[in-house]
Amino acid sequence: MTREPERLPFFVYGTLRPGEANYGRTLRGRTAAEEPAHIGGALLYDGPGYPYATAGPADAVVHGALVRPRDPDYDEVCAVLDRLEGYTPGDPRNLYERVATEAVCPDGRTVRAWVYLAAAPLAARLRATGTPIEGGDWPASRAAAG
Repeated sequence: MTREPERLPFFVYGTLRPGEANYGRTLRGRTAAEEPAHIGGALLYDGPGYPYATAGPADAVVHGALVRPRDPDYDEVCAVLDRLEGYTPGDPRNLYERVATEAVCPDGRTVRAWVYLAAAPLAARLRATGTPIEGGDWPASRAAAG
């Protein structure tokens, strides 16, 4: 994973997934493509109305979607997502960090993408006291609980 500024698609796993609340507010009408995907080496934890992803063991998987902002909307979408996720490059108070990872599409392709992972202090708390989401799929876990 890296922290270089690149115009990558975004891997989203919670309220930014198509059909979820923040997708409608931030991404609807601004994407060129969307498709299901998953990332490896990450764990998903239940949060207060949204999930948190953290780095995890290599065999852990988080399910979500790969969204590609339209070129004219890219910078604005990136800025809106950074604000939503409480991310400012280099700020030690970040809630999340935006890092590059490899997302795997249903056809087996891998696509380099941004993902927001819980910053180190939050990740440590989640590992100590958080509730992992079995199977790494937030909407599926809510459906099973509801």
